[in-house]
Amino acid sequence: MSTIEPVESGLPHAGRPHAVRLDPAVPALVLRLDDNVLHHGTLAAVRSLGRAGVEVHAVLEGRHAPASRSRHLARTHVWPDGPRTPEALTSALEAIASVIGRRAVLLPMDDAGAVFAAEHAAALTPLFLLPGQVPGLPRRLADKSSLAALCAGLGVSHPETHVIATAVDAAAAVRRLGLPLMAKWARPWLLPPGSGLRSTTQVRTAQEAARLAARTGGPGGDLLFQRFVPGTAGSDWFFHGYFGDGSSCLFGGAGRKERAYPPRAGLTTLGRWLPNPRVEAAARSLASGLGYRGVLDLDFRYDAAADAYHLLDFNPRLGAQFRLFTDERGLDLVRVLHLDLTGAPASPGRPAHGRTYLVENYDPFPAFQDRRAHRLTYAGWLRSLREADEFAWFDGDDPLPFLTMARQTMKRGFNRLARRRRSLPAAPR
Repeated sequence: MSTIEPVESGLPHAGRPHAVRLDPAVPALVLRLDDNVLHHGTLAAVRSLGRAGVEVHAVLEGRHAPASRSRHLARTHVWPDGPRTPEALTSALEAIASVIGRRAVLLPMDDAGAVFAAEHAAALTPLFLLPGQVPGLPRRLADKSSLAALCAGLGVSHPETHVIATAVDAAAAVRRLGLPLMAKWARPWLLPPGSGLRSTTQVRTAQEAARLAARTGGPGGDLLFQRFVPGTAGSDWFFHGYFGDGSSCLFGGAGRKERAYPPRAGLTTLGRWLPNPRVEAAARSLASGLGYRGVLDLDFRYDAAADAYHLLDFNPRLGAQFRLFTDERGLDLVRVLHLDLTGAPASPGRPAHGRTYLVENYDPFPAFQDRRAHRLTYAGWLRSLREADEFAWFDGDDPLPFLTMARQTMKRGFNRLARRRRSLPAAPR
């Protein structure tokens, strides 16, 4: 059970209440099924639980993954070679559980992992601690085509969405929705690496719509065309929360996307924790209506014309920027999850409204790509660096992940330059 003891939280210590220490007898396993060495949320989970006294294990790509270099990680595990079928994943997790030697909290960091854990909970529960989730619910929520139907049934604002199977469907959707519009693959976690397909793409011309329609029938599920909701400064919001028994919200908060990569259509690179009663009420109402249990990450966009917050995405797992929501007691979503699954009460402190979280390797791109629209100067961006409450990578107490990330980022950049150079036509002699 938990005891009260100060732990490192990333918040100032002066005047801060004592933080909750987690049960050190219960380890945790952080896992992802997609290969993404630069996933900063994985590192954040490792650091948060490790600093709270938990023995943290993680399934990673190998020693080149920055999270594997964290001093808060007890052990790195690697998926075995071969297809990652449910049977192979279950067998691999059984082997990892035998190495850990104790029942551990299981923490999926991507949609594929959350779907797998929920649908195979019966086989995993003897080895791991999991929220009592409805087995088929995460798949229905992560699938963007079924999400649209769920929103319609629950009365949740959602942009008008059409399933595209043919070029005729694409042309009809363009006429109805207008341009630009948003194209989304219903099951983006199934898109194969190197396919050139993005989970979400802004379509600006009828030709682009036709080209995407020609790619239907692949592993990404249905192609969806969605009405474009114009985004302005301050219109993009997200909600992260943890829901316990009875779908009661044990911890949660609303954040505003100050910057995202790609701009206005991607991951949060600079987020700010701010009160938003309408977003918070919509998230709680949605979770209650679904009977949801566990961690969730929701994306909203405000539509000024309709005076409504439209739900754009429902991620049935931890969001990568979850550390933005760290309260005065040092509690965050993974710590609340660990407390709840080990039977300890979680008593959140006051929300740290105004707190910011910045992702160093992505934030420069939207910051300077949109500098004219947002009137951002180089000095202004440096000021946002100085004023950030927490970074995704840099931490003076745990520096190796940042250095590894920098090396991997430069390697990617050089590889892209080399591929681009090879693709250029040969110069005439």
